[in-house]
Amino acid sequence: MSEELEYDVDGPVARLTLNRPERGNGLTNSLIAAIADAVERADLDPTVRVLALAGNGKGFCGGYDLVASAESMREGGYGDADAPAGSPTSPAVQAANHDPSRPWDPMVDYAGMSRNVRAFMTLFHCSKPVICKVHGFCVAGGTDLALCSDLLVIEATAKIGYPPARVWGSPTTAMWAHRLGPMRAKRLLFTGDCLSGAEALEWGLATEAPAAGELDARTEWLLGRIAQMPLNQLQMMKLLVNTETVNHGLAVSQTLGTILDGITRHTPEGYAFARRAAEAGFRQAVSERDGPFGEGARVVPG
Repeated sequence: MSEELEYDVDGPVARLTLNRPERGNGLTNSLIAAIADAVERADLDPTVRVLALAGNGKGFCGGYDLVASAESMREGGYGDADAPAGSPTSPAVQAANHDPSRPWDPMVDYAGMSRNVRAFMTLFHCSKPVICKVHGFCVAGGTDLALCSDLLVIEATAKIGYPPARVWGSPTTAMWAHRLGPMRAKRLLFTGDCLSGAEALEWGLATEAPAAGELDARTEWLLGRIAQMPLNQLQMMKLLVNTETVNHGLAVSQTLGTILDGITRHTPEGYAFARRAAEAGFRQAVSERDGPFGEGARVVPG
């Protein structure tokens, strides 16, 4: 296992914990690969009946770790676009660092990001249930991990959503419509707004939304109940429900979502965002992008 991911088997529960708290558990090539490896390891372990996915630090996952690479973009030298395979630079950043004065090959974006989709989908395709515990925040690429899991237990005041829908991103795993239905998925993706854990429970995205002090206990309670089931029954029930999702066209949606993700970084607005990140810093560019939307506003009025 990578140092970026803690892996432990506790009786019938395999625990996968993102371990980059100083970077908001930001996703890198190595962390994504470690997650896929750990899921396979747990799936092959006959003692494991259920997987628990969580994150150390202030939040579950803030998405791809884009800060250093986005800020390295300069005219004529777009950062880590030529980073060697296996480097910690994510495919998203390598594609985003394309020099707009040169031809763009969309398959470069697709080749990199589709590999990440396959890694995220190991959670979905794992024969055993995956329970994701969300505290603090789960945004952008972090939602790919959460929504590819089977059940979400989200702290009531945590936020979950996909702000890159505003510029520089498209959900590659395309799980929002499959989890929420078209209308509610559009409500989030047309604005980039986030849900609180309590709102996620109202919308049917979370199975529970306990207070912060009860999050661990409620997650453990759910894991314990699932772990009492025979493993073969769990595998059959997951296969049954997942087949319904697959039959509704998930693979086609993911192909389109991944292609669109590359396109979003090569629009005039995408290049403008990248230039601003290089000039003022990635966090400042994100703050300016999100500022007009008022992040404190509730998606569900009241």
